[in-house]
Amino acid sequence: MTMDKLLVSPNPHIHAPVSTKSLMRDVIIALIPAVICSFVFYGWREILVMAVSVASCVLLEWAITKYMLRKPSTIGDLSAVITGILLALNLPYTTPWWVVMIGAVVAIGVAKMTFGGIGQNIWNPALVGRVFLLVSFPTYMTTWGAPQGVVDAVSGPTPLGAIQEGLMQGASVQELTSAFNYKDLLFANLGGSAGEACALALLAGFVYLCCRKVIKPWITLSIFATVALVSLAFWAADPTRFTDPLFNLLTGGLVLGACFMATDYVTSPMTLWGGVIFGVGIGFLTMMIRYFGSYPEGVSFAILIMNSVVPLLNMWFHQKKFGRK
Repeated sequence: MTMDKLLVSPNPHIHAPVSTKSLMRDVIIALIPAVICSFVFYGWREILVMAVSVASCVLLEWAITKYMLRKPSTIGDLSAVITGILLALNLPYTTPWWVVMIGAVVAIGVAKMTFGGIGQNIWNPALVGRVFLLVSFPTYMTTWGAPQGVVDAVSGPTPLGAIQEGLMQGASVQELTSAFNYKDLLFANLGGSAGEACALALLAGFVYLCCRKVIKPWITLSIFATVALVSLAFWAADPTRFTDPLFNLLTGGLVLGACFMATDYVTSPMTLWGGVIFGVGIGFLTMMIRYFGSYPEGVSFAILIMNSVVPLLNMWFHQKKFGRK
């Protein structure tokens, strides 16, 4: 390397015993409880979805870096593996393998590598893949099966979908929510994406990441607090039309999105207050979509919208420069 390309900043130099690979490894470990629960509740078909998703993401990133970008392979940093896991957890276990592959192409080929790879993408790749599939293949993406061993594994609406359909038919929220047990919502969700199978497993992974100091909790907690407060206000105003805070916290992809996708380093703000506003925006948009939108779930759309605002939040809320008060 020539001297004109070598840039050495003034001291002090701070070194940390962490790397991208070690951080990604911790995220994978944190996701293991949720992955195991998805396998237990959904069986071999979810294992197939997970295998196709992870393999497709890794192979696509390897092929793009080698043959299109002509750069050293980046699959060793494990970020493609995480994208594959999160994409699979955002899909119904009944998703055909070829639809999963299309989602991987969009997630890696469009949302990640088009911008230059890890650290340069604007939106969360797994969510971009999920939303693309939801818009392009709505039949496959809205065909749900209940977890095996909880109730009969038959196709039907998710709890959020059942509430939306029931309200359109004139039923009250009290009548509709009486069919759902909050214990089941916490331990084994009554249908939905694979990652919604067990909120407790996702929360355990979130605690692990916080203990390992891989992520800061303020984004996730601000999402939960905003969802609880907004739903409490609407529920108190009209309990026959709007669902209660606990129901909104435990249903849909809220826990998965708040714990593992909103906290993504690349697509979330760098500062505390930027992260808090980011989380508040996600929570508020999620509830507006759930209550007034055409989709029963709004977490994916809310996170992607707020991903677009991150550059502004980083500009408005600066980090203090080292050595300055």
